[in-house]
Amino acid sequence: MIPASVPTDVFVALARTRPLPAATAALRAAIHARRMLLLKALLVRVERQGSSLSAAAHRDFEADWALLERAERADGAAVRDVLDYPTVGAWLTEALAARPGTAFEAHLPHLRGVAVAAAVRSGRAPSGRFAAPSGRLALPGLGVLRSPSGWARASDGAGPPRLTAEAGPDAVDPRPRRTRSQARPPGPEEDGSGWSALRKLPGGDTVLDDLDPYRVPSRGIGRAAAPAADSARTEYRTWAGRWRLARALLAATDPGRVGETDALVRSVVPLATGRGAGIPSGATLRAAPGAVLTRMPADAPELAETLVHETHHSKLAALNEAVALCRPGGGALHRVAWRPDPRPVPSVLQGAYAHLALLDLWSRAERAAAVPEEWRQRAAERFARYREQVGAALAVLGESDELTCAGRSFVREMHGHHESLGVAARNST
Repeated sequence: MIPASVPTDVFVALARTRPLPAATAALRAAIHARRMLLLKALLVRVERQGSSLSAAAHRDFEADWALLERAERADGAAVRDVLDYPTVGAWLTEALAARPGTAFEAHLPHLRGVAVAAAVRSGRAPSGRFAAPSGRLALPGLGVLRSPSGWARASDGAGPPRLTAEAGPDAVDPRPRRTRSQARPPGPEEDGSGWSALRKLPGGDTVLDDLDPYRVPSRGIGRAAAPAADSARTEYRTWAGRWRLARALLAATDPGRVGETDALVRSVVPLATGRGAGIPSGATLRAAPGAVLTRMPADAPELAETLVHETHHSKLAALNEAVALCRPGGGALHRVAWRPDPRPVPSVLQGAYAHLALLDLWSRAERAAAVPEEWRQRAAERFARYREQVGAALAVLGESDELTCAGRSFVREMHGHHESLGVAARNST
């Protein structure tokens, strides 16, 4: 049964992993709805725990919230873009999960950066002097302003709003009055200003986020607890070159994938590289859909595959906010070929869905005349390797009683697409 809350064509396209503009719009709407719920929950918690917060924390929170409201009245679309940035979701999730008292209060100063970013993007940066918590003000989607004095200054006079670290002589212009698509690619840190801008990857609006404090959880990623890469050592030129080639491969293989990637992937977060088991090639945080966390890819095909794989984790996470696909509380664990540890049903669904998207990509790459022969051979080998594995995972899901009615419909559509890819492979031989 396809849920009435999701149009049939959108639901089918999502289940079959195919790009569809209407599906992309629906997912972005679901992400925003979830973000607003979390933001409201933060406001409610601050109000309920007012007596346990310091007077300064409560006063600063109210001032930052008021700034956010003024920015929203000035340019709602620009503020929505800031609030939907992946790390804002990660921050809200961590803050709401924190213990009452000092642990919770420690997350509240980040609202200052969110509010200032929203105000700057709306063209209404706050005038005058304001505190930069701990000497560092992170503006989600824009960059980080460092001020050793702990104070910053903003002005909204003639021209675009400008932010200045009080310890530095130069003002910084993040170009807030332009849209994301019009903004020039930001450059590296500007000496003396205290400002470090996020750098945009070529060909779209995705940024390489190696600055935001909430880009990677403090515990790290994966079994190896991989931390975020050191921003001072990020090889931007290498990332940009591989990103450009990966987009070209996707465009030559399946043009719709490029549009979907541009619309859903807001940031690429470099992970620290290392040796040993457990270092993930890519990851997605459910709290931060739209961010692809990945170590430096070996080559452009690896990055293309990582983008498709992680985008589908984000797609399924966003869909789950609108439609429940699994019932809570199931305890059964199942083996899947791509993980050494047994997985619960929701994780089996996540893995099968992401690998089905890769099968779709590899099937098209194998038949695409415009891509390099090496890419076609690699795609054919991987399609053959994973086709049976995905089929086995879909069989597990088909027999599970932990799926909702919508979940069973979703898996049936996935199974149908898996079968059609097999027919296409047989017909091409």
